[in-house]
Amino acid sequence: MATKQIICMNGGVGETSYANNSSQQRRVLSEVMPLLEESLKSLYCTITPNCWKVGDLGCSSGPNALLVVSEIMDIIGAAKFCSLNSDHEAPISFQIFLNDLPENDFNVIFNSLSSFYTKQLDNPRDNKRSEFGRCFINGSPGSFYGRLFPDNSMHFFHSCYSIHWRSQVPEELAGEVAPVINKGNIYAAKTSPPAVHKAYLEQFQKDFKIFLRSRSEELVPGGAMVLTFLGRLADPEFKTFWEITGMALHDMVLENLIEEEKLDSFNIPVYCPTAKEVEQVIEAEGSFTLTRMECFNMDWYAGMYKSDNEDSAKHFNEQKKGKFVADHVRAVLEPLLKPHFGEAIMDDLFLRFATKVVHLVDVENLKLANLTMSMTKNIGC
Repeated sequence: MATKQIICMNGGVGETSYANNSSQQRRVLSEVMPLLEESLKSLYCTITPNCWKVGDLGCSSGPNALLVVSEIMDIIGAAKFCSLNSDHEAPISFQIFLNDLPENDFNVIFNSLSSFYTKQLDNPRDNKRSEFGRCFINGSPGSFYGRLFPDNSMHFFHSCYSIHWRSQVPEELAGEVAPVINKGNIYAAKTSPPAVHKAYLEQFQKDFKIFLRSRSEELVPGGAMVLTFLGRLADPEFKTFWEITGMALHDMVLENLIEEEKLDSFNIPVYCPTAKEVEQVIEAEGSFTLTRMECFNMDWYAGMYKSDNEDSAKHFNEQKKGKFVADHVRAVLEPLLKPHFGEAIMDDLFLRFATKVVHLVDVENLKLANLTMSMTKNIGC
């Protein structure tokens, strides 16, 4: 089975679905909202189409996709409301393209569109809404590591927590005939040999270059993007979800619950780059100017509470934190793990994952390193 066919979140609205386990991603969105607002307001000063064409790349199937749509509409509406540009009097309309791989559960989003449209029309926040025309939301299935839209047709792209996923496992590690050079690991871990890190880095460089070139061809001159994804800090080096998953799988190998060959032949198509690695690809590809890049860290379980206030966090004990993290990771990783290891071990695997988190909460720095950036398409590209 091709890797790109199984990189999707758990669908539906059940207990282990992404729709019910994506509050962590919602917290990330709240952190990057100032940068999103800054980028869109700057873009509005440059281009003022009557119909804004916006793509959300890697939208997944939860409520966060429509949250992003609503925020983008509000920011552009506010920019128009405050603008002194009398030549742009027509109401703004929006054509929103929600993109993810074909296996994504788009139905969860589409089933909520009616209430979304009603909310937009019946519950205006303020006079900014008078600047709006109609909003048209479309599903655009396909890989963003390639073309999705016509030339010079889009004004803005947004993506959150998607671009750390690779288009495939590096060829050196994939397939039944590939040598076992990453034994005991499921990604480019600290204990992986240099060849593994090199292979993942080169796959990232190839994928991200294709991503940038594709978006450059699709954006109008001066169009912009805001991207957020998991990154990597050289110092300190945080533990990762993938590392804990690999530890739990290794324990199951030792207990003869999983064949060792199964573990050794499995690698996750994910790479979390450093800021420098990202900047190098942007500069080498040449289509975009990086206007801002920020790095921020976030607790694994930050989505459990509404703020970073310590008193708020104290209401949740270690067991609740462990289950919260395990449920969120399961919603993301289970579709990748299940075809390879089988459905029968999933409950046991993520119970072990939760237990490991409980034991690590007080002794490890359980944080996510995030990269967020805004960039503008260079004129002439």
